[in-house]
Amino acid sequence: MSLDADVAIVGAGPVGTLLAILLGKEGKRVTLIERWPTIYDRPRAVTMDHEVARILATFGIDSDNDSAIEYHEELYYWKNAELEDLQLVDWKSVSPSGWRVTYWFNQPELEVRLHGIAAEIPSIQLIRGWEATSIEEDPDGVTVGLQETTELVGDHGKQQRLRADYVIGCDGANSFVREQLGIKVIDKGYFFDWLILDMVPHGDYKVSPAQWQLCDPKRPTTLVPGGPGRRRWEFMVKPDESAQEIAKPESAWQLLEPWGLNPDNATLERSAVYRFQARWAEQWRVGRCLIAGDAAHLMPPFAGEGMCAGFRDAVALSWRLNAVVEGKLSDVVLDSYVSERIHHARHYIDFSQELGNIICISDPEEAARRDQSMKAELAARNYEPITGDLVHLGSGVWCEDTVAAGELSTQGVVEFNGKRDRFDQAVGVGWMVIGYGADPADALTRTNLADLQKLDGRTVKIGAAGTTCDVIDIEGTYGEWMASIDAQYFILRPDFYVAATANSAEDLCRRFNEVLQKLHLTNG
Repeated sequence: MSLDADVAIVGAGPVGTLLAILLGKEGKRVTLIERWPTIYDRPRAVTMDHEVARILATFGIDSDNDSAIEYHEELYYWKNAELEDLQLVDWKSVSPSGWRVTYWFNQPELEVRLHGIAAEIPSIQLIRGWEATSIEEDPDGVTVGLQETTELVGDHGKQQRLRADYVIGCDGANSFVREQLGIKVIDKGYFFDWLILDMVPHGDYKVSPAQWQLCDPKRPTTLVPGGPGRRRWEFMVKPDESAQEIAKPESAWQLLEPWGLNPDNATLERSAVYRFQARWAEQWRVGRCLIAGDAAHLMPPFAGEGMCAGFRDAVALSWRLNAVVEGKLSDVVLDSYVSERIHHARHYIDFSQELGNIICISDPEEAARRDQSMKAELAARNYEPITGDLVHLGSGVWCEDTVAAGELSTQGVVEFNGKRDRFDQAVGVGWMVIGYGADPADALTRTNLADLQKLDGRTVKIGAAGTTCDVIDIEGTYGEWMASIDAQYFILRPDFYVAATANSAEDLCRRFNEVLQKLHLTNG
């Protein structure tokens, strides 16, 4: 039986659509299946980090200059009920990966943009108003049973069957794909209900600080942007309160009164109570079927990393699936998607829960002890803001005993062939072996270079202005970074993560061969 698609993706939210774009750009036949007929037009995710900005830039969305995205050159403040500072977080700087630490956006606008990009790729087919009802794998592919969405047409809708080489479940927290595959979910038993209010203030409404957390035991509250022209308030629901009652407009406006908003000067775009949870699927792959995004993990929003984690899943899957479908890599490499991403996602689940444990304190005495401890710690470091933590991938396609490997790579402004921009935009994305002041093409063996070519990879020599090199390190970013890790070469993956670093030609060849073994390069 012939295949209808190389990859079928169940769920056309931001994660599924991003994955479709990354596969379709490389010519893969993708069928994107979405149970609802239109994009959900209410806000959900509102924040993204520098890594997501870096991902979006690969297909033309510039987060620094985009009408649907904004940033604020301010710190992220945590304050107590007396508005004293408890914590300062640096959300205003440019990260080592070349983009600002934090951005704010409106999810429906971003989804419209992503779907517009996908629509321009001929090899992507979007099927709306259909849901998956069965998944059957055989040695040659996967058959997905589909029917028109029951909520739309009742029990007598049309049915069809779709054949694909691989199936990816990006179908949310209540994933059909995950359930069909019998994957167990590990739940940390973490539950807090919060009221989310998305507002569109009329006129020029200013809040200072723009992004902050009110750690008031009477009502823990989050105040953040919701994208250009929007604001979001999040209020913790007390145990004795009704979720239905507090979500009513009259209750929402009462909570917003101290912030100067009322029906005359603002529009209440959404009022909904969400249960913040911490859980993940214990396995993300069963044969030719995999899961990503909320189907694979849920985390409290306190670190703003939920959608970001899903985007990382999509990028990590895309370069593997592209190579597997092309016959360049054995599908054994898909196991490393699971091992790398579960570890990474669990870090943010744990981190988000730790933040929530601090924020969600409702006992006045416990809150007083927290305030005293956090104020003392802040004063002890002279009120210096903290920066984001550096997160490693789980074991996978990288050399764990080389410095900086398994981390998101540094990115600087460079000049290449007369173009000056961030490295990704000036030079490109993909497998690269990069040397600073040394040509990797001279260091690698002929066999190494042939294998790199099979991966559509290339060698790049970076150097300071005035030196003989392929790429000029305009701001000295790469020279400083590589000196700090005592490396002359590094191997860069298509998802911007460092696969290995080396300080000699001999070491580079050895590390390159280690990475190849982990990739399971085919002989074809």
